[in-house]
Amino acid sequence: MYTLSRESWNTKTMVKISVLGVISFILMFFEIPLPFLAPTFMKFDISDLPSLIGSFAIGPMAGVIIQLLKNVLNLLVEGSTTGGVGEVANFVVGSVFAYTAGFVYYKKKTFGRAVIGLSLGTVAMTIVITLANYFIMFPLYAKLMGQNIQVFIDMGTAINKNITDLRSLMLISVVPFNLLKGVIVTAITLLVYKRVSPILHK
Repeated sequence: MYTLSRESWNTKTMVKISVLGVISFILMFFEIPLPFLAPTFMKFDISDLPSLIGSFAIGPMAGVIIQLLKNVLNLLVEGSTTGGVGEVANFVVGSVFAYTAGFVYYKKKTFGRAVIGLSLGTVAMTIVITLANYFIMFPLYAKLMGQNIQVFIDMGTAINKNITDLRSLMLISVVPFNLLKGVIVTAITLLVYKRVSPILHK
């Protein structure tokens, strides 16, 4: 089940996905900066957890839909301070993480496959968001905010003097930030999934 077929898209499935989307949205409020690693506008949260659980229990596309619901709710309730760029980035990185992990796990549901899926998801999301940030997100955000991209580079330099340009900001800050995020969310997913999955399989 790599997509949600018409047969599987029933009321019960819609309710499960909706609830997970709302939980994911709520978890976005519990975000913290990691000033030792990344500029303060990059904040850590565990809002990807419900989409990973949904991806494992319902299918990879469920994880993507949960990510979409989370970011749409965030836009409707809080609006955007980034012209939508932050929400798009959040959706992209979360969807890649959830879909990759679910794709590997859903075919054969074992603990080993879950670990492999989450590990590959962490690597995939890190690569995708780093490239997206370098070529699209950071330049677009700077343009929308009427700022020079050097402002973001300087914020990185304040954390690590080896950050001198956009490329080094990606390699020294963005990459480890997302790897750390992936490792932490992976660990939490492995701890809680088996405890909550019976509810989602009812």
